[in-house]
Amino acid sequence: MITAAQLRAARVLLGIDRRQLAEMSGLSVPTIQRMEASEAMVRGNVDSLMKLITALDAAGIELIDEGAVSTAEGRGVRLKLNSGPARIHLNNRIEDKASGRMKVRK
Repeated sequence: MITAAQLRAARVLLGIDRRQLAEMSGLSVPTIQRMEASEAMVRGNVDSLMKLITALDAAGIELIDEGAVSTAEGRGVRLKLNSGPARIHLNNRIEDKASGRMKVRK
């Protein structure tokens, strides 16, 4: 299971907007918006949740369930630094910061 807070945090870690997550997961933007607006656990049909979780995993996001081994308590999200997409994204952000380039979000 994934919480709305985990979903929002995952997007922030990846530096993507809802449209990009929708494209990655094969879901619609309104579906992503509804999932993020959930009060606690993300609501949706099983197929949509599986598409979402699969897309996040492929992008380098590790969802940490409550009670899972981690250095802190509670739920969270962890960026798997050794995954291809995560490593590329972080390297690009470091290069952009070093060169003074700023990306403008729309």
